[in-house]
Parts: sequence; C-alpha cells; structure tokens
Amino acid sequence: QVQLVESGGGLVQAGGSLRLSCAASRSIVGINVMGWYRQAPGKQRELVASITSADTINYADSVEGRFTITRDNTKNTEYLQMNSLKPDDTAVYYCNAIVVRSIKYDYWGQGTQVTVSS
Repeated sequence: QVQLVESGGGLVQAGGSLRLSCAASRSIVGINVMGWYRQAPGKQRELVASITSADTINYADSVEGRFTITRDNTKNTEYLQMNSLKPDDTAVYYCNAIVVRSIKYDYWGQGTQVTVSS
C-alpha cells in the first residue's frame, strides 16, 4: 500500500509558476512509475508527465518545455515544476504511483487544485 498526498496547488496568474509535491507514505524506490495527471471540469483525466524508476520521463505535448517532473528517493517525494502557466492548465492535479509485481497496483492521491487566471 502507498498513500500519496499532493500539495502546492493554488491560484496563479498566467505566465506564473507553481511547484506541486507528492509525498509518499513509504519509500518510492520500489515504485516503477510515478506520474501526474490532471482533470479539468467536463474533461477526462489526462496524463501530464511520468517518470520511471530508471528516470525515463514522458510529457504530454501540451506541457513539454514548460513542466518538469522529478522524483527524490531520499524524501519519498515526486515534484512537478510548472512554469509559463496558461489558463488551459487549470485543473485538479493528481499524483499517481504504479507498482508492478505479479500484478499491477495503481495508487492515487486526493488531488490538488491549480487555477490559472488570465
């Protein structure tokens, strides 16, 4: 079991920055993939960025070059640095962790609201 707690959301003007954090309840060394998803009102949840235990990183086209995902194994925490924010980035952001053993385990945080004003 892994509990994930996000923080760092808030209200920011367009062009501004925020850093989201996702603290895990245990070591993240054994977590195969950690990621950030977002869901805007009336839209499906979408992948924003992911990072594997081998530090392979993937970004959605819409955030490439503006967002940076990192993971700090010493702090059991994942981060999402968001720069040059746009109103279209407004959404609830969710932390995700995938652990693959004999089966796949999928864990989610409770979400943190990010609102970008124009």
